Amino acid sequence: MLLSIDRIPSPVGEILLVFEGNILRALDFHDYETRMRRLLSLHYGAAALQPEPAPKALRDPLDRYFAGDFRAIDKIKTKTGGTEFQRQVWAALRDIPAGETLGYGKLAVRIGRPNASRAVGAANGANPIAIVVPCHRVIGASAALTGYGGGLPRKVWLLDHEKPAMTRQPGLPGLGEALLSSVA
Repeated sequence: MLLSIDRIPSPVGEILLVFEGNILRALDFHDYETRMRRLLSLHYGAAALQPEPAPKALRDPLDRYFAGDFRAIDKIKTKTGGTEFQRQVWAALRDIPAGETLGYGKLAVRIGRPNASRAVGAANGANPIAIVVPCHRVIGASAALTGYGGGLPRKVWLLDHEKPAMTRQPGLPGLGEALLSSVA
């Protein structure tokens, strides 16, 4: 399978976009490229990646998301490999609105599998399309911020970014910015 790859800047570091035409196949972070390539191999077998500028249909909604228009990424078309169960979990992730979080158990209930919270967690962790398929919005049962494939500081930044602007104090960096600057 031949797919295209582009690298774009973002407030959370360089993002890797893997796409086929206007369809997003993977989105990961530059420091997790090995993980992304492993997931692509698991999903598609031998996938060759050719460098190519991402189309506006992918870049523009991401730019708007980072500018605060969180619904802009809802229009991005995605397609993944994975099992039927994984794809069901990933589809349900897109129904979690920006600014909200959901526990693994509650997500399991939403997809009609109330006893599958661990399997939901595993599927969430194998999500190949960060941000657009917002696995960062899933948290632990006690509201704990559990792991994130792009690193916990990014998860915190993304959740903080998605908070309504009125909950932030003007002039103060959010928790995500503070965490990201501490690892930079």
